[in-house]
Amino acid sequence: MHIRTRFAPSPTGFIHLGNLRSALYPWAFARHNKGDFILRIEDTDLERSSQEAVDVIIEGMAWLGLDLDEGPIYQMQRIDRYREVIKQMLDAGLAYPCYMSEDELNKLRDEQMANKEKPRYNGLWRPEEGKTLPAIPEGIEPVIRFKNPIGGSVIWDDAVKGSIEISNDELDDLVIARPDGTPTYNFCVVVDDLDMKITHVIRGDDHVNNTPRQINIMRALGGLPPIYAHLPTVLNDAGEKMSKRNGAMSVRDYQKAGYLPEAILNYLARLGWSHGDAEVFTKEQFVGWFDLANLGRSPAQHNPEKLLWLNHQYIQNADPVQLAEATKPFAHQLGIDTENGPDFVQVVALLKDRANTLIEIAEGAKLFYLPAPSHGTEQLAENIPSAIKPALLDLVNAIKHAEPSKEVYAAIFKQVLAQHQLKMPALAMPVRYALFATTQTPAIDSVLVVLGKDEVLKRLSKAVL
Repeated sequence: MHIRTRFAPSPTGFIHLGNLRSALYPWAFARHNKGDFILRIEDTDLERSSQEAVDVIIEGMAWLGLDLDEGPIYQMQRIDRYREVIKQMLDAGLAYPCYMSEDELNKLRDEQMANKEKPRYNGLWRPEEGKTLPAIPEGIEPVIRFKNPIGGSVIWDDAVKGSIEISNDELDDLVIARPDGTPTYNFCVVVDDLDMKITHVIRGDDHVNNTPRQINIMRALGGLPPIYAHLPTVLNDAGEKMSKRNGAMSVRDYQKAGYLPEAILNYLARLGWSHGDAEVFTKEQFVGWFDLANLGRSPAQHNPEKLLWLNHQYIQNADPVQLAEATKPFAHQLGIDTENGPDFVQVVALLKDRANTLIEIAEGAKLFYLPAPSHGTEQLAENIPSAIKPALLDLVNAIKHAEPSKEVYAAIFKQVLAQHQLKMPALAMPVRYALFATTQTPAIDSVLVVLGKDEVLKRLSKAVL
C-alpha cells in the first residue's frame, strides 16, 4: 500500500498546538513510510473562512518544516466535483430531496425531546418501496439527504482507540447538500478522501462521531474506508480542552515569543506519542521512530514549563551561527544594530547557555551594544572603592599586553587576585560596573573577549583614572 495522509484544517483564523499535532502525526507517518502528505483546506464555511487564516496555517507548517507533497487543495475549488457526485447519488437512489422546512424540523425535535427521544430526522421524505411521499410544497428548496443504511452497525478498528461499533439506528439520514446546493462537511470529506486516495486519516477524536457517517457514504460510493486513528484531546494546563477561548497560544505567538521550531516540533511529538524514554530528539529521529502503535489513548496535557525547558535545551545546543541568525530579528526589534559593535555570533554564543527563548538572548545582547556608560562621581565611588583601584590598574596593564582569550583573561584575574589578596567578587563586580554600569553580566573573562580588548581598556581606564 502506498501511504497517503492528509491534514484538513478549516481556515477560521487560529491554529494552536493541538491543531498542529493533527498535522505533525500524519506528516510523520507519511514520511516514515515514504508516502505522500497532502494539505487540504476545508473552506466551505464561507462566513468564517479567510485567506489570512489559510496563510497562518501554511506559514505555521512551513516554520515547523512540515513539507507538502500536494496542496494546498481548496474545497471551494472542487464544488463542481461535489455537485457531480450528488447528482450521481440521486440518480442511483443513494440520496433524495427532502422538503421538510426548518420550522417543521424544529417542531419535530421539540416533540422528540419532550418524549425523551434522541432528536433526529424521521425519514418523512425518504423514498421507500410502496411508500407514498407527501406533495411537494411550493416555495421550498429541498436539502439533499443521504439514505443511511437501516439496521446493522458500522464497525471499524481505530488505530488508537481499538474496535468501535456504532448502530445504524443511531444515525439519521444526513444532509449532504443545503437548499442552495452547497455541499456539507461530512460529504465533502468523503469525496475528497476517495478522490485523493487517502489511506490513513489521523485526526482529533472530536471527529469520532463523524466517522460512521463518512464510512457509510464512502461504502455507498463504492470506496474502501481508510484506516482511522483518532487522537485524544489536548488539554491546557488547567485541564480544559485546548482552544482559543481557554487561552491557547497560536503558532504565530510562539514564533513571536522566541521559540525555536525544532523545540515546538519535539514537544508536539511527545504530546501523545512516545519512543521509550526519549525526551529530546531530532526531526529525523522522530520520523524514523514514528508509528501509530505508540500513540497514547489518554488525553495529553499541555505543559508550558516543559515546552520552555525543551526550548532551552535546543538553544543551549544550537550552532551559534544559526542561532544568531534566528535571534537577529528579535535584536533588531530592541533597536540593536547587530552589524556595529561586538561580533553578534560571539555575543549569542556567550548568552545561549542561560537563555530560555530568543527574546532572552536579544535582551541579554543589548548590554553589549549600548554606548559606553557615563559614570557619576558618587556612583563610581560606591561601586569602585578607592581601595580596589590599585588592583584594577594592575588588571588594565596586564590586559594591555595580553592575548585576548578567555583562558588568558582568566589567568590574569587569578594573578591579580593573588597579588592583592582579593576574592573574585571584590574585583569582578567593579570591572562589570566600569564596563556596563551594572554588576549583572555573564562570566567576566568571556565578557572581556566578546566586548573586545580595545573597548575593554577604554572603559576600564576611564573608570579608574
